[in-house]
Amino acid sequence: MPTILRSLEPRLHPGEFVFVSVQPDRASRLNAMATIVELEGTTVVLRRRDADAEFLPYDFVARWITLTAHSSLETVGLTATISVALAEAGISNNVLAGFHHDHLLVPGHQAEQAMVVLRELSREED
Repeated sequence: MPTILRSLEPRLHPGEFVFVSVQPDRASRLNAMATIVELEGTTVVLRRRDADAEFLPYDFVARWITLTAHSSLETVGLTATISVALAEAGISNNVLAGFHHDHLLVPGHQAEQAMVVLRELSREED
């Protein structure tokens, strides 16, 4: 895993993102960045401006960080290591695992601090 940590290369996306819960039929009509189907409803991650345009309520405003390192879906401990480093800095994170990359949604006001933590974590493995 040290090789993966060295190649994290976090990328902070522009804009703000929010989590909203909608009925499944509505989810397909939204410009969702991610969709999670749960028993209680469908969660979608949207750009904040898109949620506002649809008058959808949300509580958490996040920034989106992609870890550009390619990691296997079977890699053990990567998200745990990252979550611990961010937690020690007082930063919550919500992880979305994609086929090619892992994605973190962190509180918007702590995004730059999260980027510093991730870059330091990458350098620690040198």
